[in-house]
Amino acid sequence: MVLVEEVPEEVLLRENEHDSEFETDSVAASDDLLSDDEDEDFSLEDETFYDRVVALKDIVPPQTRSAIAANVEGAKGWVSWGFQKTGAIAWIVSTSALLVGLPLALAIEDETRITQQEREMQAQSAGQQQLLGGGQQPQGVMPPGF
Repeated sequence: MVLVEEVPEEVLLRENEHDSEFETDSVAASDDLLSDDEDEDFSLEDETFYDRVVALKDIVPPQTRSAIAANVEGAKGWVSWGFQKTGAIAWIVSTSALLVGLPLALAIEDETRITQQEREMQAQSAGQQQLLGGGQQPQGVMPPGF
């Protein structure tokens, strides 16, 4: 069992006066100055994200790291599979559209062109008949009273 004992401050102060192996405030201040001088060559701007992640390596336990790595690899595999299937589907859709859609579009364009030529020919023949004063033009049914 652990025994907790309260030590008064006066006892600690008297012991510190006699023991010289502990640092004094002046020694601690000089150590801080030295450590600041050593840190001057280190710049946070030069530190990359990768350096920070590597520094976290010691904090995360190996089991957790391996679990995270396995999950990342699994996710990477699924994403890769998804991109492959998406590419295959895009290839199928685009080639099908070219094989079916292009001939269909060309056929519709030809049909439209032929219809337009027929209309032009009918307009020309109607214009020639009017110029020649040819033939009787069929008159429509007229309602009574006109």
